[in-house]
Amino acid sequence: MAVRVLVVDDSGFFRRRIVEILDADPAIEVVGTAADGLQAVQKVLELKPDVVTMDIEMPVMDGITAVRRIMAVRPTPVLMFSSLSYEGAKATLDALEAGAVDFLPKRFDEFAQDREAAKRLLCSRVLVVGRRGRGEVPAAPSAVRHPLSGPAPLAAPAGRGRVPQLVAIGCSTGGPVALLQVLKALPGDWPVPLLLIQHMPASFTPAFAQRLDQQCAIRVKEAEDGEPLEAGTAYLAPGGRQLTLSGRGGRYGLRVADGDPALHYRPSVDITFQSLARDFSGRVLALVLTGMGADGREGARALKARGAEIWAQDEASCVIFGMPGAIVEAGLADQVLPLSEIGPALARAVAGRPGVAGALATKN
Repeated sequence: MAVRVLVVDDSGFFRRRIVEILDADPAIEVVGTAADGLQAVQKVLELKPDVVTMDIEMPVMDGITAVRRIMAVRPTPVLMFSSLSYEGAKATLDALEAGAVDFLPKRFDEFAQDREAAKRLLCSRVLVVGRRGRGEVPAAPSAVRHPLSGPAPLAAPAGRGRVPQLVAIGCSTGGPVALLQVLKALPGDWPVPLLLIQHMPASFTPAFAQRLDQQCAIRVKEAEDGEPLEAGTAYLAPGGRQLTLSGRGGRYGLRVADGDPALHYRPSVDITFQSLARDFSGRVLALVLTGMGADGREGARALKARGAEIWAQDEASCVIFGMPGAIVEAGLADQVLPLSEIGPALARAVAGRPGVAGALATKN
């Protein structure tokens, strides 16, 4: 059964372009269009689409308000189209908090190397989100189901479960809202550093770090090249770049670099996790939250070989189970937890315990 889509944008040209791209995929059916948010809400009720693509700035009713209304009257997965400006980032984050599941840049050349790749990416996002919304397994090789996913955590293997001295969290689709929920559960006197790797454009991460810092008790900032790793601070990997760690003997600094341009993910969870496995001598707790693909699986494998503990978000609470599903399928997950339990469990595992002795100073 084709995924049914409602396309919403005040630009007739853009509506026609999106319809043309989606209609070219036999697995997708465009069931209607709307020119403003009010029309979108009405057509969601009338047409009952599986997915809505939504612009942000529109007359009559803007996209953020429309998302809130849709979530109130008939919850439906919404993909936002956003401008890659600082203001566009803030508006997109508002839309995600209102209930949208993901976003794409409005200009095709900003989210893929060529127009054909952009078309494939748009269709794949629509299909995965639409099928997930219908309760179907996402049609992606790395988006897997596993009988261990669910609310009950797995028992930690022998030798694990020790107090971590650094926490690293990787995520993608659905990650901004998931990260906020996890970090809001942590106390202000959080004693260890955190590294946050969220697939996100470069223009979005400054606004996202600022929002997390404002809404969470712990300190959150965008990571900067060369700065020392400090306890009590969460460092967000800058969009479009790679975040790694350097240092020995208990003193560590952050490295932010462009990395290999051929890599699909920038930032990449695998790159950061592998750096920790290679260069960090303390104990690590790594978490993989909601997201498409399998980024983080090989990095988690390297970390686990060094004694790290690995947690994954469960399928039921994920927007997309691809990334955590890949962790579970590979047998790397020490615990599989619903999103609502991850923050409190993390606080219990770490809060009030010392960080890397003599190396990290809590920032007041």
